[in-house]
Amino acid sequence: MKRILFLAMLAAALLPIGTATAQSLSARARSLDGDTIAINLRIAGIDAFERRQRCEPRPGQCQACGKQAQDYLARLLRDRDTAIVLRPEASHGRPVVTASVAGRDVGLAMIEAGFAIARPDYLRDDPARATRYRDAYRRALAAKRGAFVGRWVDPARWRRGERLACEKRQ
Repeated sequence: MKRILFLAMLAAALLPIGTATAQSLSARARSLDGDTIAINLRIAGIDAFERRQRCEPRPGQCQACGKQAQDYLARLLRDRDTAIVLRPEASHGRPVVTASVAGRDVGLAMIEAGFAIARPDYLRDDPARATRYRDAYRRALAAKRGAFVGRWVDPARWRRGERLACEKRQ
């Protein structure tokens, strides 16, 4: 009995009580309703296809790979808590984060599915994650997953105006 009491007291002593501290965050916000706001967060180390971006799985056939990327991320996040770790930098006015759902790295999942490009240069302070992202990107390309099944434009170049021929015809 003393042993059980000792283990219970030890467990209680190790529980974090009052360890949460207030942190501030500056970001553009929008109203979802009268008492709820939302902000945009950028996932560190990846560059996903843009919502309106199209890819070409077969010659002349355009596919909405940007919308597919958005839908895939929505399915990953749907109805589950997301663990978010704020990083010190910002990108395009958005706070940069790492995120995981049920222990699964969201950035890594996007790369593995073929809906994001690894950007390990933005993870210099996290070399293990940079390596995981780089390796996953190589595997996704080799397996022709997601948008990597055919022709596509790097999202950074797409944002600067580069388009596939099939996008120009539409």
